[in-house]
Amino acid sequence: MRTVSLLALITLGFVHFTALSRAHAEGPVVINVETKAKRGLYPMAVPTPFDGDPVLAKLVAEVQAFDLNASSWFTVLDPQSFLADLKKEGMSIEPRHWKDVGAFGVIKSRVVSSGAEVTIQFKLYELEKGAIPALEREYRGPQDQVRKLVHKWCNEVVKHFTREPGFFRSSIAFTAENRSGRSIYVMDFDGHGARSLTNNSSINILPAIAPSGTRVAFTSYMRGNPDLYVTSTAGGRPRRITKFPGMNTGASWSPDGSKIALTLTTDGNPEIYVVSAQSGGILARLTSNRYIDTSPAWSPDGSEIAFVSNREGSPQVFVMSADGSSQRRVSLVGNYNQTPSWCPRKGTRILAYTARDDASGRFDIVTLDLATGTMTRITQGQGNNEEPTWAPGGRVIAFASRRAGGSGIYLANADGSGEQRLVYRGNATSPDWGPVP
Repeated sequence: MRTVSLLALITLGFVHFTALSRAHAEGPVVINVETKAKRGLYPMAVPTPFDGDPVLAKLVAEVQAFDLNASSWFTVLDPQSFLADLKKEGMSIEPRHWKDVGAFGVIKSRVVSSGAEVTIQFKLYELEKGAIPALEREYRGPQDQVRKLVHKWCNEVVKHFTREPGFFRSSIAFTAENRSGRSIYVMDFDGHGARSLTNNSSINILPAIAPSGTRVAFTSYMRGNPDLYVTSTAGGRPRRITKFPGMNTGASWSPDGSKIALTLTTDGNPEIYVVSAQSGGILARLTSNRYIDTSPAWSPDGSEIAFVSNREGSPQVFVMSADGSSQRRVSLVGNYNQTPSWCPRKGTRILAYTARDDASGRFDIVTLDLATGTMTRITQGQGNNEEPTWAPGGRVIAFASRRAGGSGIYLANADGSGEQRLVYRGNATSPDWGPVP
């Protein structure tokens, strides 16, 4: 779960596919998710359904294309290249027409609406296996839930090929300006369905979604002091968790959801503490020095906490054991590094964080493999990019970006490829990607 950097705030305020590894004839083509080699992307054709409600048909195709492109596993082919007679084929395929345009897979769909209800049928074909569907599903629901139904299908497609769950039904919390101040919002992972969780005319910032996905912690000035609050992702009255004098900011939930690491200035200096997620009572103080220590980020296994400190002269990323011991610097390149976020993928120790380019002065997203020391630059040459947060599964990163094309939340694969902007067009910052429900 991502946590945010508060250094500036506090300072101012105080596969390669296994070559398409041919599995058994009856099984799917499995995309190797563990290979170290830079993998290619599986070319998938997603034609728009030719019959049924044309508006819904177009929406179904668009959502599939976005999801699969965002997954980090597929590249969706341009429909203008298709050679097949879609009307003649119907829900079946003629494999040679699709192979000729470079497709490895084809998804056919049909949308049938009846009043306010809709039925969507899907068939996935793997061309090396011919014209027999490799996966079929049918979903029914209200028309206003079409996006969620398609997300459900795309999750099935990802799992079919990779044996990993997809993240297309997850949510992202973020901060955005509105007429009354700054509010905490939550939206679907693709930027649709944004809704405010804070209905007050105050400054509400720095959201962190709980491991359960049902609660969001955030800092609010609604009672004057920057205190820590928790509210439901479904909305409702926020509950104040901590109200210590000074800053109560930068929440990071423990993996079991029982504790929250945060920055407090109750003793006059920004230090990292752990409090009870239920009562807000202090359980431990993890740092103690005259420097600024902030932005705690709990590791997925709960054994470590990454944080930012200027104890060596400039903001840098450090890691310590969850009890505060063994504090050591891990960001060794650059003079300004902040906002660490742990990759949730099992068996990895990878941090994404914001790094300032010393030559240009711009901020970019990088990742650091703590086991190997390998650094990967995720963004470059596109404005200022900050506050990374990982998708469930750890294959994709979301981040806030301010650039000529517009500010907002962007996605990129963990190797830096496949960048795209989410549909939400507000001035969004501090994204935090929640778990799959």
